Amino acid sequence: MIRSLVVREPLGGVHGQVGTKSRVVLQMGKQKFECTETITRREPADLRGIPKGSVVHFDREIVGEGMWSAVRDRLTEAGPEMTLWVSESEYRFSKLLMRLVGLLMPGAFRKQSLQHMQDFKAFAEQGKDVREAKD
Repeated sequence: MIRSLVVREPLGGVHGQVGTKSRVVLQMGKQKFECTETITRREPADLRGIPKGSVVHFDREIVGEGMWSAVRDRLTEAGPEMTLWVSESEYRFSKLLMRLVGLLMPGAFRKQSLQHMQDFKAFAEQGKDVREAKD
């Protein structure tokens, strides 16, 4: 559902639940990047009948060669048929090349995160799969 996603396959756990691990392959340009995503927080665990004013938390950790990332999503009701979605991403790099990219091009990570959010919004609101879209 996001344009850079090539493969997402479960490795273990119950889909969408804390502790679930998935193999994820992303492609940016001609480069493919494989990582493991682990769901680290999902509150409330049961998403049916969420009381008004509640905040839904959905966090995950993504680990790949030379890189660690945490994504923390918070969703709150913003009005009838409206949701406020706040997403925070944290990146850490252990390889020199990735550290340099992170220092010299921090805007690229923000741009990619925003694109992923827009892609998911199109999927959630319109059922649109943007994987075939051109960047």
